[in-house]
Amino acid sequence: MTKIVIIGGVAGGASAAARARRLSENAQIVMFERGPFVSFANCGLPYHIGGEIKERNKLLLQTPESFLARFNVDVRVMSNITAINREAKTVTVHNLIDGSEYQESYDFLLLSPGANPIVPPIPGVDNPLTHSLRNIPDMDKILEVIALNKPEHATVVGGGFIGLEMMEAFHRLGIRTTLLEMADQVMAPVDREMAGFAHAEIRSKGVDLKLGVALQGVEFVANEHVTALDAGENTAHQHLEGQLHLTLSNGETLTTELLIMAIGVRPETTLAKAAGLRIGELGGIWTNTAMQTSDPAIYAVGDAIEEPDFITGNPTIVPLAGPANRQGRMAADNMLGRHETYQGTQGTAICKIFDLAVAATGKNEKQLKRAQIAYEKVYVHTASHASYYPGAELVSFKLMFEPHTGKILGAQAVGKDGVDKRIDIIAVAQRAGMTVEQLQHLELTYAPPYGSAKDVINQAAFVATNLMKGDAKAIHFDEIDHLSSDQVLLDVRNPGELKNGYIEGAINIPVDQLRQRINELPKEKEIVIYCQVGLRGNVAYRQLVNHGFRARNLLGGYRTYAFAKA
Repeated sequence: MTKIVIIGGVAGGASAAARARRLSENAQIVMFERGPFVSFANCGLPYHIGGEIKERNKLLLQTPESFLARFNVDVRVMSNITAINREAKTVTVHNLIDGSEYQESYDFLLLSPGANPIVPPIPGVDNPLTHSLRNIPDMDKILEVIALNKPEHATVVGGGFIGLEMMEAFHRLGIRTTLLEMADQVMAPVDREMAGFAHAEIRSKGVDLKLGVALQGVEFVANEHVTALDAGENTAHQHLEGQLHLTLSNGETLTTELLIMAIGVRPETTLAKAAGLRIGELGGIWTNTAMQTSDPAIYAVGDAIEEPDFITGNPTIVPLAGPANRQGRMAADNMLGRHETYQGTQGTAICKIFDLAVAATGKNEKQLKRAQIAYEKVYVHTASHASYYPGAELVSFKLMFEPHTGKILGAQAVGKDGVDKRIDIIAVAQRAGMTVEQLQHLELTYAPPYGSAKDVINQAAFVATNLMKGDAKAIHFDEIDHLSSDQVLLDVRNPGELKNGYIEGAINIPVDQLRQRINELPKEKEIVIYCQVGLRGNVAYRQLVNHGFRARNLLGGYRTYAFAKA
């Protein structure tokens, strides 16, 4: 009888336990969790704090009792594994309830310890009003501070998924919020110009967004009536009443009553290191494609591991629930005699930011540059469904591809509707090995309430294929402010559109008048064309090159330029 011991529940560990039982009734499966909850929806924690998920028990996906009843898995919560003895094939278990310690044997061991929040050594950050959010006890502490301290202002440090979701939760609760991000953008999986749409949305909701600003110091000041209490009455609850004075890297100071540290997470590798397991170059547990560590009897999955990047094949760390679930299932298969291999992580992700969705898959432009991978990019801004049908919203879409083969490298999308659909399509196309040329031929559902006859994906593919065939020549937003004396900027929008913004120094000739006024343009210079989103610019481009002009079209038009520069 095979005995499988699993360290850590949630996505990876719980998936492995359930899969192992479905494959074998005879296997003995023991799962240890150092916290009180074995399987919970950690992605849902901010939404319970903000009130969208009303009932706390909705976050509890499985209990030890339900796991035993359905899967016959021996789940032991409040049990911390303090050591792995690889030679004896045992783990040392510390019972956090009674303090006892014992050994548990295994045939196969699965590590699913997750990741820990990064809290930098900032002076004063260890105080009763500063919290991270990683599990249900963390969530409960934050809710306790909100109930007792009744904060009028909260500060979130970090513009990643958790930081953005906590920012929105506080906004829903009527708590004024400052969001600090040390980088020049939130939502690192997308590029700066696409994050610009999120920045505009955040600020439109009244959130104080500070980009390029770091937290440097924290001072906790208890409320006067609390400090006046004698020591006997000064309970833990009363310690929650007070304020924090924050010192920022831009010289500002800020007073807040609740501080969330959401800078990011790092793999939990303490046990693995102590056991002598190989740690990868990025700091996660090394695994092969079967999810085995450097010890063939020990497997590892989830946020703690390094996994192969789908595009480059290089090690990457992607703390997402989807990959963790698939890895857990695959590890269980392989422990029980199957031969599954992990096919790499694309990093497909989406985040709700008030009324916007921001999503990405594959590599972003920053990563492609770092990896020195040749790429081209296109932008389209088009309606989520037929524009004449009520409720159509603009989808801003960026597609990156290999300029000679058309291999899909990555995509990003921002909008109020239909963003998940488009990124999911690209994620599937990328995994299937499709090219941008093949994307032109995708036949997607169309009816006015749901889509367009030429979907966002088709349109991006048309633009990309035009570039590859030489039917179009592009210029990008970051080149516009550096034109030479050999170039002329042409705005082909209608004059009424200019009141909403324009690029300095441009000649304005509406596209519908261009044929009649083409002689106003100097034929000896390159004409750099822009319109609102790039579509009319392409029409003007074709007219000009067919008349013998040299020309380039600003991809994504003024919309991309404006949000990139905002």
